Amino acid sequence: MNVYDAGGEWLDEEDDDDMDFEPTTDDSEDVEYFDPSEDPEAEFQDAEDGLSGFEIEFSMHEGGNESITHERGNEAEVLETQTQPAHATMGRIQVSPTQMMQLLGNAGLRRLFTNHGASEFGTLNADDDGEIEDGYGGPSTGRKRRSKGVKQKFPPIPSEEGRKLMDSGTFGRNEYYEDILRKRKNRLSRRLMSRELGTNVDHPLSTNRLMFQGLIPSSKADTIIHYNSRCYSGQFSDDGNFFFSCAQDFKVRMYDTSNPYKWKYYKTVVYPFGQWTITDASLSPDNRFLAYSSIRSIVCLAPTDPTEIGDPLLLDFSDIGDRSSRRRFNGGHSHFGIWSIRFSGDGREIVAGTTDHSVYVYDIESRHSVLRIPGHHNDVNAVCFGDASSPHILYSGSDDTLIKVWDRRSMGDSREAGVFMGHTEGLTYVDSKGDGRYVLSNGKDQMMKLWDLRKMMPTENASKIDPNCYTTGFDYRFMAYSETEYQPHPHDCSLVTFRGHRVLKTLIRCHFSPSGSTNSRYVYSGSEDGSVYIYNMDATLAGKINVRDATHESRPRDPELDNSSHFEMGDRRGRGDWKTCVRDASWHPNAPVIAATSWNGWGMSTGTCTTHSWNDGAEDDEAEPKMGLRVDERLEHDDDLYMSSRSRYNRPSQFRTRLRNQRAAAATENDED
Repeated sequence: MNVYDAGGEWLDEEDDDDMDFEPTTDDSEDVEYFDPSEDPEAEFQDAEDGLSGFEIEFSMHEGGNESITHERGNEAEVLETQTQPAHATMGRIQVSPTQMMQLLGNAGLRRLFTNHGASEFGTLNADDDGEIEDGYGGPSTGRKRRSKGVKQKFPPIPSEEGRKLMDSGTFGRNEYYEDILRKRKNRLSRRLMSRELGTNVDHPLSTNRLMFQGLIPSSKADTIIHYNSRCYSGQFSDDGNFFFSCAQDFKVRMYDTSNPYKWKYYKTVVYPFGQWTITDASLSPDNRFLAYSSIRSIVCLAPTDPTEIGDPLLLDFSDIGDRSSRRRFNGGHSHFGIWSIRFSGDGREIVAGTTDHSVYVYDIESRHSVLRIPGHHNDVNAVCFGDASSPHILYSGSDDTLIKVWDRRSMGDSREAGVFMGHTEGLTYVDSKGDGRYVLSNGKDQMMKLWDLRKMMPTENASKIDPNCYTTGFDYRFMAYSETEYQPHPHDCSLVTFRGHRVLKTLIRCHFSPSGSTNSRYVYSGSEDGSVYIYNMDATLAGKINVRDATHESRPRDPELDNSSHFEMGDRRGRGDWKTCVRDASWHPNAPVIAATSWNGWGMSTGTCTTHSWNDGAEDDEAEPKMGLRVDERLEHDDDLYMSSRSRYNRPSQFRTRLRNQRAAAATENDED
């Protein structure tokens, strides 16, 4: 029997070598069974000792010290000493082995309890008041310590609110017919036959929509476009005829994608005096101009017409219109950088999120910023317009964990119209559905959230809440995120929370799927583990495109391009391995095709843009070119991409000669552009 002194308190154990152990919580009643062969420390346990003679005593004294003694057989171990009153208060209550396991959190005792069937006792009773606090952090992380509660931490999957959205018809259509005999949904071939025969009399108009909304692209890559630098973003135009990709070499490549299965190289534009990388790009609604930014206050505006050559137009966002603020562009120098830009629906303005915690709106015709909103307390990583038909509603997401809604028609007091609160770490991206109602966001808390404009928090309420109370200062660039350390935000006003992808190392992006090719059925996001995650609106996983497997070792190792030591700041082991981080993805508006732009290569020091199409699970294609085609940034065949890493290392002189030729060609390309 296990006993407990009623005068004592539930106390945390001291840190020891078993701090990696996590006690069982209400979230799971499963107990892991221990294999002694997997742990050399298991030799100190003796299963024959059993639980007999095991007890815990708490002696309470006034003005003295309290010794908490743990006895097992004839062995005694002092666990903790605290100052307590000298007069002892005696009393005993019975506790279960599971309660003791949660209290002590000791790996050795856990194994002992497990071997004696502790799981049969269940978890703590609902009326037990003892909470075991479990923090995290330490000198190596620099993060705040926060107690762990016993309530369910994550929203349930599937989400009830998400299921309602799926049933509402706003996000695609549901399957009305199911094979009653075999309990399965219709395949594409059966839907086509039903459409041709006219047998779907109940819902004839929904047949086509049901067919194409289920065509999720596969992991097998149709084409792998290789870049000699990291690829940061890439998007299709609204009509699907145009695609651009931004790389860390300060170049934006443009492609003709009017045939989504056979791209054509268009042109390349360059950002002069860039800092670190091109952070974002946005295409005008008429596809005539491309705006792209770096960590400067200058946005470049270049025509997309391949016949128009010359330097891009430089838009200085720090120029707010008055003479005192105007300054000349001097070698790209600026006092703030730009993380995110978007064209307005009419193409007349560009909104930007910056490093000076502000949102800027730039008027292209007047050539200066017409609005600056210093509305956040940290970098603004993402901005967008709420409605494609109106420039009045703006969304901004920041490292202060907040998404703010701005109505330009009512900004006399420079306050936001409302706030979306629920992320516990900084925002990496914000996307609008374009209907003036639904918003999607990605956060460094490893969650993607769906918001409804009608349910935003009023400014008066949000101003009374300090968001710093619910964040840990997690550094997504160099640290791994542990779900055991997450605490739900008590003021979360999101509709649906999507979990499974990893938002680490960089500002990974998320999007609504297009209405044309998917009936707006899904949301999707890149991920640090090298995949594109596609979710149903109820937060269940609809599909996963594994870019890492599709591109693994698809180019030989280049000694002069392998600068992984410059980028990887964490563990040195495996720095030179093939790694993939999908930073952005874009779903073609009219075809079941997804283009994923990634940091991809040996040491993750190069980049790729891969195209993935729906192929009904086929491993190969009978047509030409074959699936998995490897090309360079101009979509030209390169024999070197098919060489093995070993053969390329054995021919360094030939590689250097080819690399010099590539650099010479790139310089010529810059002169032409």
